[in-house]
Amino acid sequence: MTPIDDRIRGALDEDDRAFLASLDEGRGMFSQIGDVLAGPLGGWSKLIFAVAFVLGFVLVYSVFRFFTADGFEQSVWWGMVSLGALLMQGFIKEWFYSRMNMLSVLRELKRLQLQVAMLENAKD
Repeated sequence: MTPIDDRIRGALDEDDRAFLASLDEGRGMFSQIGDVLAGPLGGWSKLIFAVAFVLGFVLVYSVFRFFTADGFEQSVWWGMVSLGALLMQGFIKEWFYSRMNMLSVLRELKRLQLQVAMLENAKD
């Protein structure tokens, strides 16, 4: 530990330490997904989540049709549909995980902001 960490810990009272301890708890994937769905872009996140499910069904159906196609042209068509659905699914997941990461970083920034504010109050 550095001296500044020791000063921050010394400035915290029990309520502040309990609050910071609750922030330090490991956040699982499902709780982070819940944060994304309830955050400032919660409505859009719910819509995109529903679109991801629909794309999942489209992907499964198009892969099935690809393997059961009668001719070469149908195989190519369903293969392209499968590839398109797979790419869209990947982009949606990337967006979702980026939101989860951003909210996690914001959570840590708020935690640091609280610690700095408490250290500032302890100096006075």
